[in-house]
Parts: sequence; structure tokens; C-alpha cells
Amino acid sequence: MAEQHTPRSLIVSLYGAYGRTPGGGGAPMPVAELIRLLAAVGVDAPSVRSSVSRLKRRGLLVAARTPQGAAGYALSEDAHQLLDDGDRRIYDRPAPKLAEGWVLAVFSVPESERAKRHVLRSRLARLGFGSAAPGVWIAPARLYEETRHTMERLQLSPYVDLFRGDHLGFAATEEAVARWWDLTAIAKQHEQFLDLHEPVLRAWVARQKAEDGTGTGAGAGTGAGAGGSWSPDPEHAYRDYLLALDSWRRLPYADPGLPAELLPADWPGARSAAVFAQLHARLRDAGAEFVRGGGGPGDAG
Repeated sequence: MAEQHTPRSLIVSLYGAYGRTPGGGGAPMPVAELIRLLAAVGVDAPSVRSSVSRLKRRGLLVAARTPQGAAGYALSEDAHQLLDDGDRRIYDRPAPKLAEGWVLAVFSVPESERAKRHVLRSRLARLGFGSAAPGVWIAPARLYEETRHTMERLQLSPYVDLFRGDHLGFAATEEAVARWWDLTAIAKQHEQFLDLHEPVLRAWVARQKAEDGTGTGAGAGTGAGAGGSWSPDPEHAYRDYLLALDSWRRLPYADPGLPAELLPADWPGARSAAVFAQLHARLRDAGAEFVRGGGGPGDAG
């Protein structure tokens, strides 16, 4: 099954993986470097330029000069906040606990501003909220901070009230969750990720085992395959990692991370998270060598 990676999404994934420095900031990426790095995943130069222009119009990228004086683009403050919020979902997936409770978003939009109603619904859905009732959306309580940041960034906070609480009935919470979210559709997204990227992980494990004998099974812990003297080919690692990241980073938004006791027994979410974590451990830093190879800001964290 082929997977579509849009140039715009790949650029966001590239900046998220390699365009930031620890603690914020990050040098601008030269246009020539963006073209080189996106060419490695099959994007041509005109598509890169047009996608950068769209991201600039959306306020996610800003034109800036590199320390060497070359024309480039850096992340805007809003984009930094967006990616920082995303990091907590993409890279940090703690086991959710039912006792943490829920965050409720209740909104009311005047008829004269009905377009904002659609924006609110779509944005809450993209944050991973489920629909409990008309105008009432629900998500695990740990998503509160990101929800608040998003509502403020989009200037939607005047229309929304946020609450924290517990589900007390009358239906069992497990039954209610199945109404609030389309669990079948979310599970299918996990399975699609596994179909595409679990074979990639297995290939890297087999390659390492063949070359130095230290590769470990695809079910090993997140950092298991990174040890030993083996070093992945930087361009190959960069390509496989960026494509996996671009696929994975959508999933923690479709799947808000519900407690295991509320999910079907064969839920594929933990397995897909483990596959991404292992690809990240094996390939991210090797891919940074390819980014640095052309003078880009490859020391990003």
C-alpha cells in the first residue's frame, strides 16, 4: 500500500526533527538545503518552494538569513509552540491512567460567526477530542495545556470553556468511549502505520545483525538497536526516519491515548508506538549526519 507524503507535511516534519535546538530557537534553513533534504525523499525543487511559500503565508515559517548570509527560513514563534506541544505526543507516550480524568471543551459561537464553529470543531477533532454531545467535546485531562495553547493561538478562547472532571455514568465509561471516538478508524490508522513501517524496522535490525552481529529483535526496547559499533548510512537513515516521522506524527492526534482498560484487547496502538520509538532510536541521530552534511542545522533536538 503506497502512502502519500505531501511536501508541506514533510517540511514540517523536517523542521520538527532537525530544525530546532534544545531550549528553543534554531538557525534558519537555507533554501538550497531545504531543496537538497526534500529531494532525498522524492520532492522536487518547485514543490519545495511553493510549499515553503504556503507555510510562510500560514505564519509557520519566516524568511531569515543564515549566519553565512544565505536566504533561508526559520520557524515562527507559533510554529515553535506547535512543535513543542507536538513533541509531548510524538515522543513521550506515557501509559495513560483512568484516574487522571478528562478535560471537557464546551463552546458556543454566535450565528454571525458560524465559520468559527467549524474551525473549533475541526481543531478539537485534530487535537484528539471525541464528541460527547453537540458543543461538548472530551479528551484525556493531560491534553489540557496543549488545548489551551491552541485555542489562544487561534484566538478561539473567548468561545470555549474548559473543565476537568470524571465520568460518573450512566453508561460504563468503556461503552461511552466507543461512542465518543471512532475506535475502528483509529485502529486502522495504527495498522496502516505498522504495515508500512514495521518492515522498515525489521530491515534495519537484519542489516545491523548481518554487519556487526549486535542487532536485536523488532520487539526489543526502544534503544536496544542503537548500541555497538554499527553506524547506519546517514542518507538512508534520514530518508526512512523522516518518512516514518511524517506518518507517525499524525497518529497521536487521531489517537488521544486512552487508558488500556477502555480499549479493545487487541488494540494496536502500543505496538505502533514501539515501532516508531525504535526507528527513532536507531535512525534519528544518523539522519542528523546527513542534514549536517550540507551545512544545515542538524544539531536540532
